[in-house]
Amino acid sequence: MFIDERIYTLKNGKLGEFLKLYEELGKDVQVRILGNMIGYFHTDIGPLNQVVHMWGYESLDDRWQRRKELQASEEWLKYALQMRPLVQSIENKILIPEPWSPIGGNQN
Repeated sequence: MFIDERIYTLKNGKLGEFLKLYEELGKDVQVRILGNMIGYFHTDIGPLNQVVHMWGYESLDDRWQRRKELQASEEWLKYALQMRPLVQSIENKILIPEPWSPIGGNQN
């Protein structure tokens, strides 16, 4: 398993609006298609106005197929059109757990 970490830096004052919109329109479709939500957070100390979420995948192919399905979803596109104006930037990382990590370390 590996982790897809996404960091959204939001425009000032948009955190509440972003989280409400995600809960109402984005969360259900994203969880249904991507499957393994590791966590969903917002920052309080350090860089502010950030939302960090992590998703677990069995392989890069698994991630590719699920992300492709998400991007093709009309439900997701409806959410994304409303979400994008709230976002200043997006950062994406692939994290590979060590074998002794609590999440597990069988990398493909």
